[in-house]
Amino acid sequence: MYIPYGRLAGIAHIYGDEKAPELSGTVKFYLADGGVLVVAEVSGLPETPTGIFAFHIHEGSACTGKDFADTKGHYDPANQPHPMHAGDLPPLFSVNGRAFLAVLTGRFKFSEVIGRTVIIHDNPDDFTTQPSGNSGVKIGCGLIRAV
Repeated sequence: MYIPYGRLAGIAHIYGDEKAPELSGTVKFYLADGGVLVVAEVSGLPETPTGIFAFHIHEGSACTGKDFADTKGHYDPANQPHPMHAGDLPPLFSVNGRAFLAVLTGRFKFSEVIGRTVIIHDNPDDFTTQPSGNSGVKIGCGLIRAV
């Protein structure tokens, strides 16, 4: 896919856990003028009442532990309240288990998130509840790597 915003800098390969074993996809990071373009393409999302899934960058550096616990909390170097964490991203909207998202953000530099994790949660983010928007259980994870 051609993206008219700079060059591809990194990628995270997403996979699901036992709650979402069919979940897979990629999150690509492009260096853009003044920010980072985040492009997510995901399939195998489970059916939920809303079909909306919270999507964040977490501070941890491994997709391990029960419910991906080693991913820790949202990436938040400035110690801001939710939804002002640097890692807070718009939600994924599922259509028949597939989702696509492209968002340009200036909340972080790509160099700051290399080695961190991208997480998909099983609930929508309410953008209010502290510390994580009542976004539910982590069902998908990917480690961000430079290309």
